[in-house]
Amino acid sequence: MSQSKSKYEAERWWLTAKEDLEVARALHESEKFSHACFLSQQSAEKVMKALWLSIDGDPWGHSIQKLVMQFPQPEMLSDVQKWIEYAGYLDRFYIPTRYPNGLPDLTPGQVYVLKDSLEAIEKATFFLNETRKLMKNE
Repeated sequence: MSQSKSKYEAERWWLTAKEDLEVARALHESEKFSHACFLSQQSAEKVMKALWLSIDGDPWGHSIQKLVMQFPQPEMLSDVQKWIEYAGYLDRFYIPTRYPNGLPDLTPGQVYVLKDSLEAIEKATFFLNETRKLMKNE
């Protein structure tokens, strides 16, 4: 992919991630905490893919933690351990927030609470803000 095409695609992924986080906040306000957690995970996953694309990388997979740990230019990430920790936290919301068989005998709506949603949104906001800074500096 050409560098200009990669930048264009990176921006599209980043904007979609921003929209996901906006919807996560709205769902949080509506007390739909499991859905807010999932969309927070989706936002962080998409911004990591945007960051990969911004350097003409080829991101693959759904694990944010893996996308961080395998990022081709780790020197770009300040405090990489924080990125890995936050990514691991958000990865927990990929499946069990959506499927009742991802949890023992309960539904996601019964398990995820306000605190989960707040923390997921906070960590996804970190990813959104940090990737924006990095993508603007390129």
